[in-house]
Amino acid sequence: MLQRIAAVVFVSAFLAAQTAPPERKVEGSVLISERDPAVRVQLPQAVQYVGADRWVLYGMADCELHAFVEADPHKNVERLYWVQFEGYLPSRPDLHHTYDSPKHATIGGMDFYVDSWARATAAKTQAGSDFEHIMALVRAKGFHVPQSMMYLRLVHLLDEQKRKELMIIYAEDFESQRMAVPDTAKGDNETDHWNVLAQGLLERAIENMAISR
Repeated sequence: MLQRIAAVVFVSAFLAAQTAPPERKVEGSVLISERDPAVRVQLPQAVQYVGADRWVLYGMADCELHAFVEADPHKNVERLYWVQFEGYLPSRPDLHHTYDSPKHATIGGMDFYVDSWARATAAKTQAGSDFEHIMALVRAKGFHVPQSMMYLRLVHLLDEQKRKELMIIYAEDFESQRMAVPDTAKGDNETDHWNVLAQGLLERAIENMAISR
């Protein structure tokens, strides 16, 4: 009997997250969340809201993402803002987030893990991933993504249980930023060069958004 009840709970939670519409609201360039966490994310006035998606990520987590872009008149994406709310399903009490980046940033009084990377847009994407979902949203609205982008990920874990997160990803055209770094700032090797790029990306991300509770 207990096994049957557990199975019903699992299926109900899975279907509820799978079929529920996004909960958060967008008003102009402001995203408003009433819970998990209660927060307002203010983005630049120039952003265009692409849309939202909500689904069960890999059968483990209720995932809701919202996409914003800054683009030129030809709909070429120059900057991407990706705001995601994620929580493991009650049916998976064993799961906890394990972020371990040593770099942190405080924004709006909230602590965020910070990491960054560059990625070719055409690189193989895992089926069902959040990256696949956001690219589908952006392309469905006719926007063109650069050949490669540089991504900055900010992750705030809601509590000590580490089962729910607010993730904000800020991305820019990688080639344009790489060429913008002067030779005197590149350092002696590729690691130094990347650190310059990553630090600039973090500074622009913090400058371009405001987060408040």
